[in-house]
Amino acid sequence: QVQLVESGGGLVQDGGSLRLSCVASGRTFSTYSMGWFRQAPGKEREFVAAINWRGDTTDYVASVKGRFTISRDNAKNTVVLQMNSLKPEDTAVYYCAASRVYPSSRYYGNYNYWGQGTQVTVSS
Repeated sequence: QVQLVESGGGLVQDGGSLRLSCVASGRTFSTYSMGWFRQAPGKEREFVAAINWRGDTTDYVASVKGRFTISRDNAKNTVVLQMNSLKPEDTAVYYCAASRVYPSSRYYGNYNYWGQGTQVTVSS
């Protein structure tokens, strides 16, 4: 069982930055690949980024590549999404999730555990 708690969301202007953190409970965090997803009002949940258990393989949706960076610290049971050059279309609730799929997955159905989400709002 893994419990995930996100933090770091908020309101930021177009072009600004935010740093989302996700802290996991339990001693098995390092055995999971981790992902970030987002869901805007009226839209389906969308894959954003993922990282493998060791932290040396990452994957990004094309719309955030070069602007967002995912990283993890297994000693601190934490995964971080650094978001730069934010755009209004990045506005959504952001979720972190844990998966047993190796090295990682873009499919939300492959994730076993989810956080409660954190709101990110980018104003134009």
